[in-house]
Amino acid sequence: MLVELFTSQGCSSCPPADALLEKLRAMKGVVAISYHIDYWDYLGWKDTLGSPEFSQRQYDYAKARGDMDVYTPQMIVGGLHHFVGSKSSVVLDAIEQARAAPAGVDMALRDKGSMIEVEIGARAGAEEAMVWLMPILSQTTVKILKGEIAGQDMTYHNIVRKIAPAGMWAGEAKTLSLPKDGVLTPECKGCVALLQQGKAGPILGVATWGEIGA
Repeated sequence: MLVELFTSQGCSSCPPADALLEKLRAMKGVVAISYHIDYWDYLGWKDTLGSPEFSQRQYDYAKARGDMDVYTPQMIVGGLHHFVGSKSSVVLDAIEQARAAPAGVDMALRDKGSMIEVEIGARAGAEEAMVWLMPILSQTTVKILKGEIAGQDMTYHNIVRKIAPAGMWAGEAKTLSLPKDGVLTPECKGCVALLQQGKAGPILGVATWGEIGA
């Protein structure tokens, strides 16, 4: 079960959602990751972890849903449903409902020395889906000097640092191998693999490797 948080160092409403993500990543069967968007940078503080590609992923989700509802903090569960990321009871209920859905496609992510290997199981009649690899910075602390939460030392968890396409899947059992130095960024010692319909559709499977989680 994948939970994605879109957050910002320039957003005064985001710290409670960042704290909730820390708790979610310790839940069994939950992979909780965060993206730092850049569209609040104009408020006076440039997010040190932000990137236009993370903002674009959030917009892609909104476009795929058809509601164009983009805000922070926003949590997306299973690639389908979005919620205010600081509303813990709402998010936890959504996670429990998603857990009741049919099991996803089996996946594994392995360290093969200089390579990272993604193994994907078979599913008859499945639609074509994209495999994404996302290097993860497990934890970092940032001192916010300007903006809405100036003066705070914020600790962030399971931060996505890059979104890399790894290949396509069309229901067949498949193994993909990619050079580790082409996927990971220097500060990352963990990675998440996603199997997702379209650019921003339902999450069909998820696997992790390395320093990620509790």
